[in-house]
Amino acid sequence: MPRHELKSTPETVHWGYWDAGLAPVLRVRSGDEVIVHTVSGQPDHLPEDRRRIPTDLAEILARVAPGPGPHILTGPIAVEGAEPGDVLQVDILDIALRQDWGRNLIAPLKGTLPEDFPETWKVIIDLDLDGRVARWPRGVEVPLRPFFGELGVAPAARYGRVTSVFPLEHGGNLDNKELVACTTLYLPVWNRGALFSAGDGHGAQGDGEVDVTAIETALTGTFRLTVRKDLALGVPHAETPTHYITTGFDPDLDDAAKMALREMIAHLVRTRGLSRQEAYALCSIAVDLRITQLVNVYKGAHAMLPKSIFRNPQRQPEGGTP
Repeated sequence: MPRHELKSTPETVHWGYWDAGLAPVLRVRSGDEVIVHTVSGQPDHLPEDRRRIPTDLAEILARVAPGPGPHILTGPIAVEGAEPGDVLQVDILDIALRQDWGRNLIAPLKGTLPEDFPETWKVIIDLDLDGRVARWPRGVEVPLRPFFGELGVAPAARYGRVTSVFPLEHGGNLDNKELVACTTLYLPVWNRGALFSAGDGHGAQGDGEVDVTAIETALTGTFRLTVRKDLALGVPHAETPTHYITTGFDPDLDDAAKMALREMIAHLVRTRGLSRQEAYALCSIAVDLRITQLVNVYKGAHAMLPKSIFRNPQRQPEGGTP
């Protein structure tokens, strides 16, 4: 299987936005694997010891103009054969930490409780790469479970430049902590080539990401990018070894949850042959409806369907995994 490598440089990143007008920095064939290096951080959110700052991050901060959002994204990658209406299957084969620190930030007027925390507060968090834990103050150790907060394709061209803050139908700031190594993301394609990018590395995060940041850090991801012409989705779906996941986004959390639930009902009708009533009832007794994040203007919810409940499946899930 062909494998490519895309480093994070001033020429291969876009800072704070998604845009269908961006020229691809790499072109691959459907089914190719790509190692993508990402960085994370802004000038006032870095360790005092400058030796800990990756060289590529320093160069990017010095040479790339920031956009409307805070996330530095590596890409876009054009995938041969991808057309609007297709789905890009993103198999997340591996995720590796690139540095031994991360950061967390509380910002005024942001987060779930802005009225309670009106002052800026930030902390650099040491990461034990061998022990796979983040060392928090006062003797707390948080297990590392790295994932990319930002994964997506270019949005529809009619949207123009879209801030990286939002999660929308193209993906973007999903902040779904289930998307670790050995999981799969399904992204609706809106432009020729799909134009895939990744960034916003997280060492660990709780559901909700309540103060507006996780353990923000630099990651390297290995992805297999496959064009699926046999699928049709309107919003991102995902799959882990144990669950199928549908997503919803809206400024109102209730509406985000309804979107995720409706997507799951439609998935069960399509792939399991259930009636809508049967699917709705099954969601009530077996599907977990979770808050993805509360802090990205468009709040996120996701529904998790356990594969283990299907002893003798009549059909396969949309992703093709039994």
